[in-house]
Amino acid sequence: MRLLHSWLRRLGPALALAALAACLGSALAPPVRADDAPVIAAAADLKFALTEIAQRFRDETGHAVRLTFGSSGNFFTQIKHGAPFQLFLSADEAYVEKLSALGLTRDGGVLYAVGRIVVFAPNGSQLEVDGALEGLRSALSDGRISRFAIANPEHAPYGRAAREALQATGLWSRIELVVGENAAQAMLFATSGSAEGGIVPLSLARTPEAAKRGTWAVLPETLHQPLRQRMVLLRDAGGVADAFYDYMQAPPARAILERYGFVLPATN
Repeated sequence: MRLLHSWLRRLGPALALAALAACLGSALAPPVRADDAPVIAAAADLKFALTEIAQRFRDETGHAVRLTFGSSGNFFTQIKHGAPFQLFLSADEAYVEKLSALGLTRDGGVLYAVGRIVVFAPNGSQLEVDGALEGLRSALSDGRISRFAIANPEHAPYGRAAREALQATGLWSRIELVVGENAAQAMLFATSGSAEGGIVPLSLARTPEAAKRGTWAVLPETLHQPLRQRMVLLRDAGGVADAFYDYMQAPPARAILERYGFVLPATN
């Protein structure tokens, strides 16, 4: 706990507040040894898939991990400032590559998945979803929708992909955005009525709860840069983090990722 407090003091007030919110679940827990329950920083698009994987890992090995979800860009900043994470699962491999170049990781990590984005419309919305975003174009022209949700493109890779898709279809300058801090918050806006639709991760839309709340359509990969997702062990990672890193590359975890719509890299 002293390590966490020391790290927070080194951050500026704004960063410290965001970091504390991201780490709240682990910061309030009793101190543990490095190998007991490592804290894992994970991109928000992994919220459901990784929670399921972590539970299966615990069932099979008897070891627990503590998951913290947020935007990859914010985690990158926190890790640079000494955040006590042991494993980082980024939605953008560039953040892992930058951390590796700074000497903060074991190595360059490994690609664990490629993400996809969808256009989502909640029940009752006037937005008709389709992969070409023609329904969105029509709804904007007719004034049938006014609020549309994406994650913050400045630090959330899925928000950046959403912006690219809207720019590619000529809709970026025509739409009023409700911006989520991360992909999970954007999904919440899109399903709760705070927005009349949104561009969100397929992995968050492909859940039974999301199916009850609205409809979605996958956007073509040609509308945005690939969402190449890379994970890496941080320099001081312990044995349980090592084991979970390996487990993420094993068939049970890969099957769960695939079920949530991730495209998997080829195995060696």
